[in-house]
Amino acid sequence: MTSETPQPPIETDSPASASERNVLLITYVLYGLSCFFFLTAIAGVIVNHIKLGDVPRGGVAWSHHRWQMRTFWFTIFWSVVCLILTPFLIGVLGYLVLWLWCAYRFIRGIAVFADGRAMPV
Repeated sequence: MTSETPQPPIETDSPASASERNVLLITYVLYGLSCFFFLTAIAGVIVNHIKLGDVPRGGVAWSHHRWQMRTFWFTIFWSVVCLILTPFLIGVLGYLVLWLWCAYRFIRGIAVFADGRAMPV
């Protein structure tokens, strides 16, 4: 027989407070600008990592912070892969696909955020 520590319930539909919504809006703007100025994404991911612990796990704000963080870290990974492949010219195409993917993630995230819904993570 095993004894498991009970986990806190996951609040999947907890509404984000006004201050949480403002922080998320700012981070979405930073990520949107990062399609043209990468340094804004670094500021956004720093805010995400700081604020993730302040919001209820599984809530609306938490899901958006996770969505943004995953976008950032996957973009970093695939940017390195594209950089390695650039001498073979396929990396250039990879960067285009990566840019489109980031734009999609931003547009989808901001649209779901505007509806007040949680992101699938």
